Amino acid sequence: MALSNNQKQNIKNLLTKKIEDKLERYGRETSSMPFLARLIQDNEKIAAYSFIHSMATTLGMSIYEDVSVIIASENSNECFRNYGVGGVISENQKRVINNIVSKLRNSERVANIEEEMKEVLVALPEGGEHQKSGNIADFYMKKDNEEYYFELKTVKPNIDVFEKSKTKLLEWIARKRKPIKVFLAFPYNPYHPEPYSRFTEVGMMNHPNDFLIGEEYWNFIGGDNTFNDLLETFDEVGKEFKDRLNEKFKEIASSKIDSY
Repeated sequence: MALSNNQKQNIKNLLTKKIEDKLERYGRETSSMPFLARLIQDNEKIAAYSFIHSMATTLGMSIYEDVSVIIASENSNECFRNYGVGGVISENQKRVINNIVSKLRNSERVANIEEEMKEVLVALPEGGEHQKSGNIADFYMKKDNEEYYFELKTVKPNIDVFEKSKTKLLEWIARKRKPIKVFLAFPYNPYHPEPYSRFTEVGMMNHPNDFLIGEEYWNFIGGDNTFNDLLETFDEVGKEFKDRLNEKFKEIASSKIDSY
């Protein structure tokens, strides 16, 4: 299953609005970068860097959450971004989860989300209390009566991020008190065409059973060839804005950034 024409258009509309808003509202926050300006010796390149960095910050991870909803909307029962998982967590459940995560970090056990889920689900839930932190799933969908919860993260996290994400995934299981599908997902593989390889991930996740990377994630929620269609859609929007973005770079570069 590939992206439908309707999905492609909705994604284009989303990207177009984001770029239009940035072109209209962007104002360079930094007026002086004396060291970079002297090294690069090209005001337009510095202006482009400044704008692109601002664009990336504006889009953040939210753009991937929005796109996920568009993709899953046509092949799932329901889907939401920033979804409240709900439920409560007991001290006993927390102890079990902390024990699992600690042993994974110390290489005292091998990551296996199915086994970890069993341990969390048999932990006594009595005395559970509401816990605000970790309650939100970046993306959620229900398909064929199966619930899927996703934590979407930037592609090169440190060990603490992996540890916190693993804890959050297991806490979602504890909150729901039933088997659910939980994943840490990255929107792309920064090491492509080589496999994803980052020392901080080793031993913490159970790829691909609770960890999806790039094409795996997009095809998982949308079906075969979703990732390729998504890249083509982004490419089409990029080509439409290429000239206007170049004009913006020149406009920003017209005021020199080195004031020392």
